[in-house]
Amino acid sequence: MADTVTGAGAETLLERARWSVRAWWLMAGMWTRAVMSYRASFVLMLGANIMITSLDFFVVVLMFQHTDRLGGWTLPELGFLYGTSGIALGMANLFVGSTDALGARIRAGTLDTMLIRPAPALAQLCAERFSLRRLGRPVQAAAVLAWSLTALDVAWTWDRVLLVPVLLLCGTVIFSALFIGFATLQFWWGEAKEIQNSFTYGGATLLHYPPTIFAKELVAGVVFGIPLAFVNWLPALRILDRPDPLGLPAAFQYASPVAAALCAYVAGLLWRAGLRAYRGTGS
Repeated sequence: MADTVTGAGAETLLERARWSVRAWWLMAGMWTRAVMSYRASFVLMLGANIMITSLDFFVVVLMFQHTDRLGGWTLPELGFLYGTSGIALGMANLFVGSTDALGARIRAGTLDTMLIRPAPALAQLCAERFSLRRLGRPVQAAAVLAWSLTALDVAWTWDRVLLVPVLLLCGTVIFSALFIGFATLQFWWGEAKEIQNSFTYGGATLLHYPPTIFAKELVAGVVFGIPLAFVNWLPALRILDRPDPLGLPAAFQYASPVAAALCAYVAGLLWRAGLRAYRGTGS
């Protein structure tokens, strides 16, 4: 009997997850069709987005006009860090970046509209005003990553090859969880968007640079606190054959899937707690 109940619960959870993904897909498709009705504007906005995000790596390149290493890391190695963190952040922003508008919806009372629709509120919020122009960041970061992979002097073993797609997927999940988790703070605080940005966009900027240039306390904080180090720092240590500044066990370099699963679980708990605390606008 217990096995039957457990199986039914797992099946229900799976069905809810499928419906959430389908609801997100349908609403994202609606916004995409609206945007693509003005294709010239879309192309111009996408191009501008790529150019603006390229400035971040241009700054890194300028630094290497005066040195050949930063914290002991070469330019292709920094390109690897930049590309992986940029893709992870960019894809998370594409999928769930609209959650930063939660505070505005709460203040305007329009969140109530999402709650009474026959679709998961979180899927609706994530797909709200979905825009393909956000592809500019991951496309530009992918170009940098592709260049770095050709320039790196790495002995590509099977685990190093496998770690690249794994860290990109897990990094996307971790940043998505951070977007959602910190957005839920707006259920209790009227405006917490900048707190969210400091850990998402600010976290990605931190990961552009090697851990060796930061204090060990900060590096430990993004391993055992907000687990940003699992986006690319720790896997990169294995891929690039770099020593760990904290001297952690080698298992940490393969633990990105565990960190991503924990982040997603915590973000889900925070979202449900926020919905339970929400009382509407009273209007």
